[in-house]
Amino acid sequence: MNLLAALRYLVALDEHRHFGRAAQACHITQPALSNALRALEEEFGTVIVQRSRTFEGLTHEGEAVLATARRMLRDNEVLRQELRGTEAAPQGRLRMAAVPTAMPLLARFAATLQARHPGIVPVMLSMSSQDLEQGLDDLSLDLALGYSERMQAQRAALRAWPQCRERYYLLQRARKPAPERLAIGPPVAWAEAARRPLVLLTPEMHNRAIIDAALREAGASVAPAIETNAVLPLVLSVLAGDVCSVLPGAMVAAVRSERTLEALPLVEPDVRTPIGFMTQRGPRVSRALQAALALLDTGEWQAQLATHCGDLPD
Repeated sequence: MNLLAALRYLVALDEHRHFGRAAQACHITQPALSNALRALEEEFGTVIVQRSRTFEGLTHEGEAVLATARRMLRDNEVLRQELRGTEAAPQGRLRMAAVPTAMPLLARFAATLQARHPGIVPVMLSMSSQDLEQGLDDLSLDLALGYSERMQAQRAALRAWPQCRERYYLLQRARKPAPERLAIGPPVAWAEAARRPLVLLTPEMHNRAIIDAALREAGASVAPAIETNAVLPLVLSVLAGDVCSVLPGAMVAAVRSERTLEALPLVEPDVRTPIGFMTQRGPRVSRALQAALALLDTGEWQAQLATHCGDLPD
């Protein structure tokens, strides 16, 4: 039995919660995955997977094996990067994730990193704040971009790299297209924004909690015209319909080419949300992660932050 391969299959099964999809993600057949997991159970002398006609979860012993599997696979990746690359030319995968509204910023970071270090393969994932915290905790993520105050309050073992204090904008269709790109208009109060028909994220999303808190502080409430748990429909609904939306600067910056839209900074209250990258403090750092953290301090990345989040230039 190839122990590392079997552990990788176990991690895939936990991520996909389905035998067939886990096998597909590992590029093997479902019987091969099942046989490898049974061999793993024989190796450790305990039942790891709860089985019926479908995947029902892991046993208590299986959860312990899973935690060890994640650590072993991460250490294996770190060692491979040390053997295959150098500090000047790192190689290997880097698993990064961001809350949905920060994905445009993560995409810019990943592209900049890959251009500097072609041997690095960034893997970008969109996750909720809770899933980001869990991913850092179980070592399935190398780097996370999210609401730094919330995540540090939840996990004391995190190390943070503040990126910006994100502000919020009312996105609406402009009365006439701007000459070159989306225009930044005059400020508008949150109470006024609440009177518009709005498309917002669903209530379980942390971004929606921030918006609801700002509206309460402004003495207003909102009954959204449309709700979604994905960020792209926020923009597309404004483009196609008669609704507005509330978006952070990073999302507005991603659609600056849309001349038919305009973004109004929201005030009264002036909401600023700290956004930052985070890693676990304890584990050994891979060469790919070292390169990513080094990029955060460069003038090149700082210039991108100044342009693509927070207070956007007109």
